[in-house]
Amino acid sequence: MKSTPNLIVMLTHNDSTVLNAFEIFDRCKDSKAKYWGFKEKPLSHEKMKELCSYMKSCGKTTVLEVVEYTEAESLEGARLACDCGFDILMGTKYFDSVNELCRDKGISYMPFVGEVSERPSVLDGEISDMLIEAENCLKKGALGIDLLGYRYKGDAYALIEEFIKKVKAPVCVAGSVDSFSRLDEIKALSPWAFTIGSAFFEKKFGDDFSAQIDRVIDYMEAQNA
Repeated sequence: MKSTPNLIVMLTHNDSTVLNAFEIFDRCKDSKAKYWGFKEKPLSHEKMKELCSYMKSCGKTTVLEVVEYTEAESLEGARLACDCGFDILMGTKYFDSVNELCRDKGISYMPFVGEVSERPSVLDGEISDMLIEAENCLKKGALGIDLLGYRYKGDAYALIEEFIKKVKAPVCVAGSVDSFSRLDEIKALSPWAFTIGSAFFEKKFGDDFSAQIDRVIDYMEAQNA
């Protein structure tokens, strides 16, 4: 039996952290979600640090996803993740400097692969090239891959399927998981994790934020039965 993919709740809308992220997490901290995260913009450093600390105090595994593509900006995001005490850094294009910083600070690193651009991010490139890139990242010590599956300009299902089949490491399908039909695909493909952010704010899975989280988790677990 395949394992149930982990839901990472992202307190983000259109690839930016919502300004009332702390209040929303506080209302939803007793939901069934273990993994929580947000983006590197636009909250202040201190507010990010406060929110990450609060999440950890509630027993959550914390994720910072950095939507940057140059080495300087990616490294800045990695330093932010280290200073705030995040458990996992997702995003950035792979850079040795970012990988080394994460390794030194005990943070798991899951970079993007492919030709990533814009914000909200868009993914392009050949699947075969992305698989080679992923393998190189893993050989250098990355924990896994942040795969912008449903942001892909090509065949999203084929991309995700190939990665789950061939990448022997955690794969997180990030972005645009916004319907039960996509949850069914995620369930069938069984990646390590998937993120939902904007879809919760747009009430794609119900009216109440916390209830949506539990509904998604219950749905995934029921489908696994």
